[in-house]
Amino acid sequence: MNFKQLETFRAVMLTGSMTVAAQQLHTSQPNVSRIVGKLEAEVGFELFDRTPGRVVPTKAAEALFKDVERAFIGLDSVSESARAIRDLGAGTLRVAAAASISMSVLPLAIRLFSERYPRVRIVVATSESSIIANWIATQNCDVGFVSYVPDKPGVKASVIHTESAVCVMPSGHRLARKRFVQPQDLNGERFISLPSGSASRRAVDAAFVDDGRTMVLETSHAATICRMSSEGLGVGLVNPIVVRTMRLPGVVAVAFRPDIPFRSYMLRAQLAARDTHAGHFASCMRSSFQATATTSRRG
Repeated sequence: MNFKQLETFRAVMLTGSMTVAAQQLHTSQPNVSRIVGKLEAEVGFELFDRTPGRVVPTKAAEALFKDVERAFIGLDSVSESARAIRDLGAGTLRVAAAASISMSVLPLAIRLFSERYPRVRIVVATSESSIIANWIATQNCDVGFVSYVPDKPGVKASVIHTESAVCVMPSGHRLARKRFVQPQDLNGERFISLPSGSASRRAVDAAFVDDGRTMVLETSHAATICRMSSEGLGVGLVNPIVVRTMRLPGVVAVAFRPDIPFRSYMLRAQLAARDTHAGHFASCMRSSFQATATTSRRG
């Protein structure tokens, strides 16, 4: 027996008429009669006593109907579950992000996402970009956001946002009132740098051909550079999204020339199935980046 046979049998049982059942199933009465007859042949007993204008279920049909109805109640439950997933969202979304992103735009993106999918549980993991790439390649995380793209097979990357570096310094610093800072302005300045070997560090160092900086501190996180600068420990070049969202008192961010692009990337596994939740979360991240940029321009 197949689903079509059971669906037709159930419709006849509920309506008491092959004609009405045919109307509900959008088919013809002879087709309903044929399907019921084939089901009777397969089960080996009669399901209905046919009389002019109506059909009367046999005791065997009543017994079979109980099991069929239980099966259809289960199908209704599955349909309702699918409807809830479509309309409200359910399950878990695993998001990985570099520290600078986790501490800046990610919280706003989560709020935007949760407004549409309040029932989706979000798990956030924070680490270095290379480790995040491993998590994405092995699908331990659904989507990742990093500051550079590691060379990792099985991962596809796309730029989600780009901004130019700013120089952070204490508010009373001699350069704090300048429209922009140039490499020569930092000659002799105590400089707080990103870690050696990182893509961002290489981009920053490339701007200083005749390097007159005094390299005093090195740290992995832009947020740490900002906090150290607020204590008067030096100046540094960072992604402006961190400065905007941290809003540390006593810290000034001044544009730097030449432009040094700080790019943020989204990572997905190349073989990952299309994921509605991950796709919408990416949209929320773009909106979050844009919101911080708009806030900065208004300020």
